[in-house]
Amino acid sequence: MIDIKLIEHLETYLTENRLQRFKKVLKERTKFFTVATEDVYQLHNTSAVIRSCDVFGIQEVNIVEETNTKRIDREIAMGAQKWVDLNRYQSVKACIKDLKSKGYQIVATTPHTDDCELYDFDVTKKSCFFFGRETEGLSDEVLKEADVFLKIPMVGFTESLNISVSAAITLQHVTTKLKKIDIDWQLTENEKLEKRLDWCKKTIKSYAKIIERYYENRQ
Repeated sequence: MIDIKLIEHLETYLTENRLQRFKKVLKERTKFFTVATEDVYQLHNTSAVIRSCDVFGIQEVNIVEETNTKRIDREIAMGAQKWVDLNRYQSVKACIKDLKSKGYQIVATTPHTDDCELYDFDVTKKSCFFFGRETEGLSDEVLKEADVFLKIPMVGFTESLNISVSAAITLQHVTTKLKKIDIDWQLTENEKLEKRLDWCKKTIKSYAKIIERYYENRQ
C-alpha cells in the first residue's frame, strides 16, 4: 500500500516548477507501448534509445544483455535513466516470455516478407518494439516469436537506419497516433503514485533523512 501522505510530504521539498513538471510528464506517460533492445553493442545507441523513450513518454525499456552487458552512458541518456524504468534480462527468451505474460505483442522492427509499414501499424494493440544489434539485427529467436514485422519506409540508397534513429522515428509516430484515439493508454493511478514516490527519491538529496523524520513524527 502506497503512503499517499508520505508522497505529499515529500513533494513539499520540491520546487513548484519541478512539481508541476512531474505532474505534466506523468499525464503523458504510458506502458501501453514499450521498447526492447537486443544485445546492442554500441553503448551510445542503448543510451540514445532510453533518451527517446523518455522524450516520447515510454515508461519502461527492456534491455537484453545475453552477449553484451551494458552500463548506461549518462552523458548521452542525459538523465533519462532516472525517469524511465529499465528491465534487464540475460536472455531474449526470458524477455519475450515476461513481455507476453504482461499482454504485449512482439513487434520486430525489421524488413520481412509479411512486414507492415510504420504508417499502417495498428496502435490499438499493446506492443513491445524490438530493436536489434547494429550489424546483425534481431536474432532468430525474436523473429520466430514476433507477432508483427514493422519497417520504416525508405526511398534512398541507404537501406537501414541507426537503431537510435529508428527507435525515435517509430516512437514519435506510434505515440502521436495512440493519443488521438479513444483508448486507455495512460499509467494507472497506482502506477502514477509509484512514479511520484520514485521521482521524489531520485530528486531530493536528503531523502533518507526526511523519511526517517517523517516516520519518527508519526510514532
